[in-house]
Amino acid sequence: MAIKIRPLHDLFGAEIVGINVAKPLSSKEFFPISEALEAHSVLLFRGPVLLDEQQIALSEHFGHVQVAFKANQTGGSMFSRQSNINFETDEIFPPDHHRITFLKANMLWHSDSSYMDCGSLCSILAAREVPPAGGDTEVVSTRVAWEELPEGLKSRIENLSVVHSLSYARDKMDMSILTDEARAAAPPVKHPLVQVNPKNGKKSMLIGAHAALIDGWSEEDSRKLLDELVERASPPQNVYSHGWQDGDVIVWDNRCVLHRATPFESDKYRRHLERTTITDRARL
Repeated sequence: MAIKIRPLHDLFGAEIVGINVAKPLSSKEFFPISEALEAHSVLLFRGPVLLDEQQIALSEHFGHVQVAFKANQTGGSMFSRQSNINFETDEIFPPDHHRITFLKANMLWHSDSSYMDCGSLCSILAAREVPPAGGDTEVVSTRVAWEELPEGLKSRIENLSVVHSLSYARDKMDMSILTDEARAAAPPVKHPLVQVNPKNGKKSMLIGAHAALIDGWSEEDSRKLLDELVERASPPQNVYSHGWQDGDVIVWDNRCVLHRATPFESDKYRRHLERTTITDRARL
């Protein structure tokens, strides 16, 4: 069956219909998916709940799967678990548990792994168990945001570099979230603010919660510009909000997409999503 592409939003994103990503894909079957990600930046697949090995198989079509940061529940594996469930007891974490505080940082607009030197090509977030209400994921396109910027602002930021830091993002929520060991494992890195897609030449911006400073700028001036760019990227009309169903799989391009989680009754309902993060550079 030939795949069909249904728009998720007027500006970006597409639902891919007619393919089951839980099944092994040939290179020929995967090619239109890869092309769709380059064109639409966010892809949605609906289907059965993925098994871990099925998600890894899908991820490896895109590139090299990163090992999750050790502060995550599943740190050291290929999965970054987004869940309020303690899998040792199968119970919901209490509201004051440090894991819940850690997850709250995901409610800031961010790009996965921008704090890593190798960066990220894309992420795959797959729903295993979702609450009856809330816990949506919102996404915006910084490619769209770039296209909407005034020409003068484009010229001003074209050649800037940004220092990205996991510690900076997590400290916004609670400075006790990260241990000294975790901070040392993720030192600040620099990336160009303006990203250029190598396949289609389209420009976007690598910004968000991990973007701490403009290289060479003061903190005050950096924050003024970086906060302005996030605000320009995320007006309500530019946001796609996804209400999850069990089995949903979303792939987003971290080079040109920001995302954030939204609240739900985390002391009442279970939520379990697994994320794999993919780079097109070999793991070091």
